[in-house]
This record gives sequence, structure tokens and C-alpha cells, in this order.
Amino acid sequence: MKNCLIVVNTQKELSLNFANRIADYLTAQGISSSFYNFDGFSSDNPFPGNDFVITLGGDGTVLFAARGCVDLKIPVFPVNFGEFGFIASIQKEEWQTQLDLFLQGKLPVVMRSMVYAALIRPSEKGEVFSSIGLNDVVVCSKFSSRTARLEVTYNRVPLGVFKADGLIVSTATGSTAYSTSAGGPIIDPELDALLLTPMNAFSLSSRPLVLSPDGEIGITVMPSREDECIITVDGQKPFELHDGDCVKIRRIAEKVKLAGCTVEKFYGALRSKLNWSGGPHA
Repeated sequence: MKNCLIVVNTQKELSLNFANRIADYLTAQGISSSFYNFDGFSSDNPFPGNDFVITLGGDGTVLFAARGCVDLKIPVFPVNFGEFGFIASIQKEEWQTQLDLFLQGKLPVVMRSMVYAALIRPSEKGEVFSSIGLNDVVVCSKFSSRTARLEVTYNRVPLGVFKADGLIVSTATGSTAYSTSAGGPIIDPELDALLLTPMNAFSLSSRPLVLSPDGEIGITVMPSREDECIITVDGQKPFELHDGDCVKIRRIAEKVKLAGCTVEKFYGALRSKLNWSGGPHA
């Protein structure tokens, strides 16, 4: 490995200081490095030409890197400067020992599935909007106080019309993100699946569904009193939807490479961040 891109989350105060330290360390190892400043929203693709990427931020910074690195098949080394660190599982105090193991080929590199979302608009040809994500795709009302009517199919089989604030389609990796806040189950990241989670559904019978990742989920915006809906992928900038728009969501063939994101780290995060420690004070 000769070239590394260090993605620095500019909203994390310690990130830049650590970036300089890591760059100096890489130079001593004969590895060239460059910086990319990430402020939480970006459609740039600064990743080509690099052998691996180091992210200094939270899980959102890893999501950005994953979207750019998956097709290039280059690994992401995620150092956590955020709150949870379900994906950014390498803690900042252990970056050097973990990076040593990574450069020696001794640090586990896991493969995580990603999803592709494409918007089909009947009045236009082709895909109006498309994006890939590691965590989730959200189709929801533009305003939190209003519900949407969304018709859902799985492999073209009708699942029903959901009246809700919106729907979340997440990967197993994304099950600990927005879906959890909406009452969805936490899925072991080694269990490849698609998770459909309603957000504040009008009916108590609307429950999360765990589906095979080999199928395709379709979400069509149905006419309602409020026709303003949006789609977001991995929490990036929203794209407005119209009545009749259909969002097709499926797993992509490629998987992103994440260094050090082992199952042990995942369950450790559940214990330490979500207080799965047992006892009356958990």
C-alpha cells in the first residue's frame, strides 16, 4: 500500500490534530497521504488513486467513504470520533496499534452489503434519482407532523399501503441507526438482510419486516392530502418525490471493505453505548 486518503470530519475538533499525527506516521512507513475535509454532506469522489482510506469522524464519515470506495474495492480504516461507533469501531486511543496490524495484513477486514435506490417517475424516462448507501434509504413526508401513503411491494408482491410518517429500508449494518429509533430490531451485521421499518405508522398492525436481501423492495407514493415526500440515502441531502413516483431498492453485488469492524466490536458497542450491561442501572 503506497497511497492513503485521510478523510477528516471538520465538525470533530480533534480530527485535524489526529490527521497530522497519522500522516506523519504513514510517511515514516513509506506511505504517501493526502487530506479530504468532510463537513457531513458531499457528493465528491476523492477516492480514486488511493490504496486505502482512513476516516476520522463518526459513522456518517464512514458512510461517505463507503459510498466512494465500494466500487474501487479499497478498504476503509474507520477511527471513531463520534458518539456511537457501530461502524467507526476503531477507537482513537488505539489507532496506531490497529493501523500497524492493518498494514501488516493482520487486522480483520469485513465485507458489508450496500443498497441501491432508484427513483422511477412515470412522466419521465429512466431514473430520475439514484444513490447507493451502507445504512439506509428513507422515504417519508417532507414535514414531520404529516403522514404519507406509501404502497409497498417485495419482488412485485403487494405488502400493502402504509399510512405513516415514512418507511426506512436498511441493511443489517444500518439496523442500529435510524431504524432503531423507529422501533426496528437490531440485526447482527453478519446476517445479510433488508429491514423494512415503518415510522410512526397509523395502524398498530404495521410492524418491521426482515426480508431476504436477494429481493427488491418497491415504494410508490400514493395520492394524499399532503403530497410532499422526500427520499434520503444515508442521511444525505433529500430529493423531493411526487405522487406516483416509485422507489426501487435492492442490494448491490459489490460489498464495502471495513477494517476492524468485527462482530466483537459490534457487540461491545451495544454494551458500552446502549448500556446492554444488565442490572438495575443499565
